[in-house]
Amino acid sequence: MKKVLLMIICCILLFTGCKNIYNNESGNNNRIKNTTTQNSDNNRSDEKVSDIKVTINDVIYTLKLEKNNTVEEFLDLLPQEYIMSELNGNEKYVYLDKSLTTNTYNPKHIEKGDVMLFGNNCLVIFYESFDTSYHYTKIGRIDNITNLGNGNITVKFEK
Repeated sequence: MKKVLLMIICCILLFTGCKNIYNNESGNNNRIKNTTTQNSDNNRSDEKVSDIKVTINDVIYTLKLEKNNTVEEFLDLLPQEYIMSELNGNEKYVYLDKSLTTNTYNPKHIEKGDVMLFGNNCLVIFYESFDTSYHYTKIGRIDNITNLGNGNITVKFEK
């Protein structure tokens, strides 16, 4: 009888603990809440990350971030430097080493400066505006981006 009672108590405690964990995480659709730190020994801040520094061939831009799971996972990869390849005279792309969560949609129109994820691991910077039938997950936007030319570019993303 003691064993049965002990098992019941353990199950109740285990279930209650798991339920609290799931309840604390639910309703967190915009997971870029913040990049927090548990103590001051860390280099992360307690503030929300709303934009990051992007250096393209030695020119510094600001990437204004969306608030979604993809962005949170992308931030965890930074800092990172990529050599991005040319495609279609309107975009630069690179395949990430890690797949990211997606929430794709068809924007119908790409704006110059849009930064998107195609599929789950292809990071794209658009430097021309155009109509599209493809689906992307939005990472953010770089205002005042210039024409990035015909060849490969070096891009560094930093928090």
